[in-house]
Order: sequence, then structure tokens, then C-alpha cells
Amino acid sequence: MEKITHQHLDDDEIVIDFWELFYEFKRRIWWILLAAVLGTGAAGAYSYYLLTPQYISEAKIYVLSKETTLTSLADLQMGTQLTQDYKELIGSRPVMQEVINTLNLDITYRQLAEKLKLENPKDTRILYLTVTDPNPYMAKAIVDEIANAASDYIGEIMEMTPPKLIEDGEVPLLKTSPSNTKNALIGGLVGTLLVCGFVTARVVLNDTVRTEEDVTRYLGLTVLASVPARKGETPEDKEAMVSSKSRKKTQTPSGRSRKKKREEKVR
Repeated sequence: MEKITHQHLDDDEIVIDFWELFYEFKRRIWWILLAAVLGTGAAGAYSYYLLTPQYISEAKIYVLSKETTLTSLADLQMGTQLTQDYKELIGSRPVMQEVINTLNLDITYRQLAEKLKLENPKDTRILYLTVTDPNPYMAKAIVDEIANAASDYIGEIMEMTPPKLIEDGEVPLLKTSPSNTKNALIGGLVGTLLVCGFVTARVVLNDTVRTEEDVTRYLGLTVLASVPARKGETPEDKEAMVSSKSRKKTQTPSGRSRKKKREEKVR
């Protein structure tokens, strides 16, 4: 039988009996299944009805122009540095503010910048501009306008031909988040773990002595005799009977009644 023992500062031991824990899980299987179902349903409903769907539209800009070909760069590292410069210029306040003014957006330039994500795939001179928005049509409009405004601004600041927009955005048909299925599964898993943790805590903290093996295991005593359970009697019935007898023994007559009985005998 496998056990795990944890030593505490007061030298008390908590012994986890895996078989006992397994049987307790088996006995509480309906609790676990119910928690899984409720957790899945609650998380799925929350994700579907309360979370706002988000859509992503993507545009691409080619970093190098006629004046900045690879033959005019000192080395490849300079091209990488140019890509970093482009990233800073695209996300700058003048570009964001121009997009806000053009599309009449009711947000600040910082909020717009949070919608924008810039990526540069390794060993390429292409910048990916992605915009996330609850409205798929607005996501496309914003990413297209950012790409156009950034291209003009880069050409003006760096006094060069504006970088070329090689691919504009498109209206996304599918939302990117939230994933209702994923959130529902996470909710079911959390519900299951909570119930399993509760059952485990009950097993670990339960110090009730139920069998002869428990007497030897936990108290270190030898069992001399045991009273077998009657046919059809469960351990819970036996415990209830013992408790009932104990209560009856504690209910003794008052002193006055005993004295009165003794006087009657004398008479």
C-alpha cells in the first residue's frame, strides 16, 4: 500500500493512504462529475455571453525601398536596424493621431496603439501590422489606414521614397478570441480540481478510527478483540448506535429523586 508522509514541526505525521483516497474518489464520483459539468457550463456561458469577440486584420509593408536596397547597406545588421526604426515610426503618436482623425475614432492615440501589433519574421524585410478590434470591418479599416499613414510618415521623416504596402488588410470572417470551447474546458477542469481537492482534504484531515488496521496504524496499539457488525449494519449505523447509548448513560436522575427513592425504601 503506497503512502506519502509529511513531517511537521511538531513531529505529527499526516499519512495519505492512496487506496483510501481512491475509494473516496470513487464514492464521490457523482460530486466530481457534477462539478465538471457545472464548471464547463458556467465557463462556457460566461465566455459566450459576457466576453466581447475580437477580430484581427493584417497588412504587410516592405521595409526596403529603391534608395535602401541591400547593395546600399553596409551589412545585414543595418537592414535589421532599419526595421526597428520602422517599428518605432509606425507606432508613433503622429501616425496614430492621423488615423484617429481620418476615421473619426473616439479613442486616444495610446488606446489605438494598444490595438496594433508589429512583427518582423526572421530573415525578412517585411513588417506585419495586425489590428485587433471587436468590429471586423473596423479592424480592416484601421490597419489599412495605419499602413498608409505610416508609409507617408516614414518617407517624410527619412527623406526617402515611402515603403511599399505589399498587402492590405481583409475583413476577418472568424473571431480570434475568446475561444468558447477552450474556456469551457478550463472551467470544467477547475471545477473538477476543486472537488478533488476538497475530497482529498477530507481524507487527510479525517482522524476517525474505523477498522482494526486503523488502530494499529495510527495509534500503535494491538487489537485484542473486535465486535463484528450485525447483518445489514453499516459502520455509520454502528457509530450512531454508540453515540445514542453514550447519550443515554449521561442522562442520570437528579439528586432529589434518588434521595426520595431511598426514603421510600426505608419506610
